[in-house]
Order: sequence, then C-alpha cells, then structure tokens
Amino acid sequence: MLATHGAVERRSPNALTCSQDLGSSPEAAFSLICEVEKWPVWLSFAKTARRVDESAPLGLGSEVALRGAIPGEEEELYEVDQFLDGYIVSLVGAYSLRRRIDFRIERKSSRSKIVVRVDYPSYGGVLGALIDRMTARRRLDRALVDSLVHFKGLVEFKDVAPDELLADF
Repeated sequence: MLATHGAVERRSPNALTCSQDLGSSPEAAFSLICEVEKWPVWLSFAKTARRVDESAPLGLGSEVALRGAIPGEEEELYEVDQFLDGYIVSLVGAYSLRRRIDFRIERKSSRSKIVVRVDYPSYGGVLGALIDRMTARRRLDRALVDSLVHFKGLVEFKDVAPDELLADF
C-alpha cells in the first residue's frame, strides 16, 4: 500500500527525469536511497543531506534538509509525502509544493531500475523560464545523469562478494 498524504500531485512538464538500469537487487538499491546522509556521495548536485530527526527511520512525514545546486535557498527543507517501502520515496518542498524530488525503484526480476525526477519552479515568467532552461536546468540535467551512474556503481559494488571482486587479479 502506498503511504501518502497532502494535496493532489501536479507535475510540471519541465521536470527533469532520468533512469538507470541496475545490476543489483531492488532491495539494495532502495536501501541506498534511504541512507539520506550518503546522498552527496552519489547525488552530485547535493552538497549536504540530512534527516532532521535522525532517530527515526526514513518514512512518510520524515523531513530532509538538502543543500545543493537546485536553484533556491541555501538549505531547502523537504518532507517525505509518498513512501512505499522498497519502491518509492517522494519528497516535496516544505515551502513550495512545486519543488519535488522523486526516487522510484522498479523491479526487473533479480535486477532493478532507478528513476529519479527533479522538479522545481522557475520564476520570472517566460524569460525567466528560458534563462533557467539554458543555464541551471541544463547543468542539473547533466548532474542527474552523472548521479545515476555513480549510484549504479555504488549499489552494484555493494552486491559483489569480495572473492568476486578480486577474481581477475
């Protein structure tokens, strides 16, 4: 069952979406997503990430403070508004419902696929949206692609036994 709360979700057609096939189990991939403090290791546009309440596990209603390259304030506060254990973590901006980051894991037998969607508002009308599309959004799109390659490496490396890792040497 999908745990969710809040208003009806409205996604922008300008949101950035990227996916990557993974040679690992969906459980291992989702486990890495739930380790919020490790996001800066693989999520290249995140400078820092932390759960506001570190004593509770990541779940519906959890708050995440993220500092990164997404245009906006220095540190943005997000709330988990959708959580399906093993499949979905969706964050919505605490001060802007148009600011979203969605992580989704799709099961493909013993393999999996990660899909990430980043959505943030651009202000300044048509001209502001055009400037954003040519500058910040383009850099963020490249960073998102690179991030999923890093994620793939980390999650696949976790599933490799030490004997297999050194077998070629």
